[in-house]
Amino acid sequence: MNTSRMEAFSDGVIAVIITIMVLELKVPEHTDWEALRGLFPKFTSYILSFIYVGIYWNNHHHMLHYLHKVNGGLMWSNLFFLFCLSLIPFGTAWMGEHNFEKNTTVLYGILLIMVAIAYSILSYRIKKQEGEDSEFAAAIGSGFKEKLSVVLYTIGIVSSFFQPYWALGFYYFVALMWIIPDKRLERKS
Repeated sequence: MNTSRMEAFSDGVIAVIITIMVLELKVPEHTDWEALRGLFPKFTSYILSFIYVGIYWNNHHHMLHYLHKVNGGLMWSNLFFLFCLSLIPFGTAWMGEHNFEKNTTVLYGILLIMVAIAYSILSYRIKKQEGEDSEFAAAIGSGFKEKLSVVLYTIGIVSSFFQPYWALGFYYFVALMWIIPDKRLERKS
């Protein structure tokens, strides 16, 4: 089986994830500017999550261009990645609804780690299928950026216990590290 069906399904799931997140942004009842201030935590959470989902969508797209065929293991790995990514709207809503309280930023960091691990599993499966000497294996290299991201997520989780806004800073920093499309994967697309 070629990759087009898996890519189309993934694009659809990611579109639904973004739709769910934006539907959490409720229109204020009042029309004054003060009414918008109450949306700040939700909007900040939404922006962060939108960036993350966009980063994963972009890199997933480029990663699949290295894949020549799809097998059952890859499909399950992709589904696990999409499952983890689909939890982001819950973490986003909870964090935004409760103004970045400790437990909400801890859970959000855990979800970010889960998605990163799931993406790494998918990447590993592609590397295993395509071969250690494949273009894909050469493109992803040692995975330093991926490992650094998990370390920074962990620091963000720990900092949640002292100052949840620090955690948010770590999560935004990792997103900024990845906001430019991954040049390692982009070459082939």
